[in-house]
Amino acid sequence: MSEAWWKEAVVYQVYPSSFKDTNGDGWGDIKGITSKLDYLKDLGIDILWVSPMYKSPQADMGYDISDYKAIDPIYGTNEDIDNLVSELKQRGMKLMMDLVVNHTSEMHDWFLESRSSKSNPKRSWYIWKDPKRDENGKPQPPNNWSQILGEANSAWTYDGKTDQYYLSLFTPEQPDLNWENPDVRAAVHDVMKYWLDKGACGYRMDVINLISKDQRFPDAEPVLGPDRKYHPGGKYFVNGPRMHEYLQEVKHKVLEKYGAITVGEMPGVSDIDEIIKTVKSGTGELSMIFIFDIVDIDNAPGKVRMTLHDWSVKDFRRIVNKWQRAMIEKDGWNSVFLENHDNPRSVSRYTDDSDEYRTYGATLLALMQTTLNGTLYVYQGEELGMRNFPKSWDPLKDYKDIEAINFWKKSLDLYGDDPVELAQQRKVLERKARDHARTPMQWNAGPNAGFADEGVKPWMRVNDDYREVNAEKQRSDNSEGLSVWQFWQRGLANRKLHKDVFTYGDFETVGAESKETFAYVRTGKKSGKWLVVLNLSGKEVQWKMPGNIEVQGWMAGNYTTGKPDKSLNDSVALHPWEGVLGRLV
Repeated sequence: MSEAWWKEAVVYQVYPSSFKDTNGDGWGDIKGITSKLDYLKDLGIDILWVSPMYKSPQADMGYDISDYKAIDPIYGTNEDIDNLVSELKQRGMKLMMDLVVNHTSEMHDWFLESRSSKSNPKRSWYIWKDPKRDENGKPQPPNNWSQILGEANSAWTYDGKTDQYYLSLFTPEQPDLNWENPDVRAAVHDVMKYWLDKGACGYRMDVINLISKDQRFPDAEPVLGPDRKYHPGGKYFVNGPRMHEYLQEVKHKVLEKYGAITVGEMPGVSDIDEIIKTVKSGTGELSMIFIFDIVDIDNAPGKVRMTLHDWSVKDFRRIVNKWQRAMIEKDGWNSVFLENHDNPRSVSRYTDDSDEYRTYGATLLALMQTTLNGTLYVYQGEELGMRNFPKSWDPLKDYKDIEAINFWKKSLDLYGDDPVELAQQRKVLERKARDHARTPMQWNAGPNAGFADEGVKPWMRVNDDYREVNAEKQRSDNSEGLSVWQFWQRGLANRKLHKDVFTYGDFETVGAESKETFAYVRTGKKSGKWLVVLNLSGKEVQWKMPGNIEVQGWMAGNYTTGKPDKSLNDSVALHPWEGVLGRLV
């Protein structure tokens, strides 16, 4: 397995609106990010990935871009980015930008021109289709594809001026670019070069596997049931027919010239061969992608994201093993993550976020992530064990995300007279909303959790637990056991010290499948064999050690500051949500 600096790097995702406000408007800004670089360096971060800060009407929190080369004034200026890059460089760190080129904002100059008339030269920069007609001659969408951020709505938006529909997979404010047009691709390449020339080291590429559509635009299968008008059309645009061609072009015309790194967001695909084609060393188009199996584990099979499905530790083990082994055997590369701006908090999702067990659950997940093969991604607040906000928050007042707003509106429309079903939909919202990851960063126990000055109203409500869960408290915590932040810091340092094991080493699951535990061995060329045992349950359990494993010593765990006092053979007693790391003979 070839080595590279970016494979060993730790990436930290900043959601800029919620990170740190310095100018008193209640929104995080670039100067706020710059002010916290020493905090990130101390944690062990190498690359800063910042979600979109470009000029935007903010219909989807910056993922609707109206000018790719200008920073939105709510975040700062282009000069602020230059200063951020300079300050990162002084600390030996780098900046990864967020590239959103499946779609633009409806307010982008390209689209304003495109929608102005059918004869405009930029008309073909977007996907326009004639309407179907109902029996009364009323225009209807060209097909039955549903909107991704609101499946009750059509993925097509009608433009009365030109009597055509444009494709808008996410929201009407986000029209899809037509990548079939070479002028569009050239414009995207130009945007990418602009930020690379300014010092970015690469890109996180938003829904990059949706850029190629089946040009027949057929109807989707009615998977949501006969009572629904619109259905997910992913079969016809996820990893579409020309996606690899387009990405190879990006690679050869842009990425290779700059030595840029990339991570592709690729939802809806889990086929090993298809993914390896994208990330295979040498021939793949991208450095790595985000594989969604682990964050889709609680989605109802074949349904949309805002659903619930029971999962087991066996499912968790199967997913981790699948992708660890696949990348090792087929010479690809993993991204390791459990959180981002589009998912609820991991400690709430996979473990127990109660006051009694939150620290143990968060550190258990940290132990797992810092010992898996791939480039590691940490989402802001994950290093503190930030959790989902309380169920008591009001969907109509406290939730801000367009997906949550559309979901709750649909739920009220469909189930307003059915309290049982409405309660179930509320449960989905409380567990799966993207808003959980977007509450302001909890810096200290002061007003607004230190995110903004006293007297300032943050754009989104601060989680109620900030007086107990905050960075200042965790960095200075001298109580028995490590805080979540301290555990992450130690884990990241250990990962880098033994990179031959945890970044590049072999991976093998060990022990019998279990409803509670998951264990694996990592093997490096220099540092030998290491055993990780995770109790993914709220029970006291005994993990039976396989006969071919001999533990030399337990080196770390999430219940003690020092080395755990555990049996070196036969059976290992584990507390609820306990994880241990041992060195093998």
